[in-house]
Amino acid sequence: MILGALVPDADEARRLLDEELSKHIYVEARPNLAERIVGDLLRAIGRLLDGLGAFGPGPGTVVLLLGAGIVVVLAVILSRPRANARGTRPEPGVFTGDVRRSAAEHRSRAAARAADRQWNEAIAELLRAIIRSAEERVLVDEQPGRTASEAAVQLGGVFPALAADVSWLAELFNETHYGRGTASDHQYRRAAEVDARLSALRPARGPAAESPAAPR
Repeated sequence: MILGALVPDADEARRLLDEELSKHIYVEARPNLAERIVGDLLRAIGRLLDGLGAFGPGPGTVVLLLGAGIVVVLAVILSRPRANARGTRPEPGVFTGDVRRSAAEHRSRAAARAADRQWNEAIAELLRAIIRSAEERVLVDEQPGRTASEAAVQLGGVFPALAADVSWLAELFNETHYGRGTASDHQYRRAAEVDARLSALRPARGPAAESPAAPR
């Protein structure tokens, strides 16, 4: 009697197993070979539970639940390091190498890459030119290791009218420079237009936005 009250029947055990499998730790972590084996074991246990649907609680269900618990623990151990590694991996900085180039130099490099139809590299150089230009205008501080996402937030605060364009460019940089995205000539022309507009635009705040003192 006590056993029947504490041990769920096959349908309830199946529901509990499905809930465990739906947790984000299994969804987010891309399975490797060991994880796929664990997943196969979990599915096999689920099929066994389906087969016990006609029976009530009993020792067989208890054994299956214990086995499922052991497999779930193994799955957590295998999956958690991969999920944690993905969540804590830092976004690389926009500037690389030891050579510090001016905004004009980055624009020249962008034009050269565009002439060779190397759109990904041209986009990267344009974003670097935009950030360096803001540093040269003393609108943002020089920040070694600044990421594209950080630059988008900082520049968006200085140029709110173009915040959406800067955010788009930062996302494009991440997709094409660190991901598997491929930029196009159209996107390069849009990025060049953003650079030109930022260069001509009066910032909303910062030293360049302050009115000069009236002559005495």
